[in-house]
Amino acid sequence: MTGNMAHLTLAFGLLGNVVSFMVFLAPIPTFYKVYKKKSTEGFQSAPYVVGLFSAMLWIYYALLKSNVLLLITINSVGCIIETFYICFFLFYAPKKARMESLKLIVLLIVVGFGLIVVLTQFLASGVTRGVIVGWICLVFSLCVFVAPLGVLRQVIKTKSVEYMPILLSVALTLSAVMWFFYGLLLGDFNIAIPNVLGFTFGIIQMILYFLYKNKKPIIDEKMPKCEEKVAELAGQKLPEFKDQKIIDVVKLKTLLHDDIILPVFPENAHKKPQALPNIQNFTIEVGA
Repeated sequence: MTGNMAHLTLAFGLLGNVVSFMVFLAPIPTFYKVYKKKSTEGFQSAPYVVGLFSAMLWIYYALLKSNVLLLITINSVGCIIETFYICFFLFYAPKKARMESLKLIVLLIVVGFGLIVVLTQFLASGVTRGVIVGWICLVFSLCVFVAPLGVLRQVIKTKSVEYMPILLSVALTLSAVMWFFYGLLLGDFNIAIPNVLGFTFGIIQMILYFLYKNKKPIIDEKMPKCEEKVAELAGQKLPEFKDQKIIDVVKLKTLLHDDIILPVFPENAHKKPQALPNIQNFTIEVGA
């Protein structure tokens, strides 16, 4: 019986390694786009920094435990891959994004992980140290699994699965299942419990994907088509201006020229010129 349990534990651990390795490779298309455009554009480094921090944390936890070699192997590979992603991002990121990424790296990797190691080494010992680090890993993993809630809300609101790739959702769900059974068979609930939440969110993501994959996004239904809008505007008549007095420029010119008497100068220039007759004042009203 014990031998069968050991074989099952090894099997789930190996499968967990394979699936988790595939998850670590998931961002490669993103970085291929970055390489082609020579710019990180709107991409952020936070997921990769958080991934590196999580892998380092689980390695530290595994070193304090026994019989969790497979936890060390996959997270060591994860550290290498996430470090490569971060370096790649920093190379192509603009100055502002690079500085923000460096601040996050210092905050999480240097300060955060450094404090966890120093405090647990000096303030705890033996089994207590492993329990404390295990709880830290558990809480942090729960926070990581809760993060996709924003994506789920966006999918429900827009009825669009554009930002929720199904392959990644399936891989994360399978990974959660493998690591749950691995932790359960080892009797390590710090490994098993977070993956229950990961499995639950993974199932929800796949259900939402199949519900909304063929539906039209809400944004397309609310916005009128360009052609319909143009036709609507073309069908509108210009407003008519009524009750306004229009000046006939030609008639006004004729009227002024007929009534104005030009001065006549006699041959004797020393005499006073005749006075100009009074010109009738005309008031022109123009409608506003």
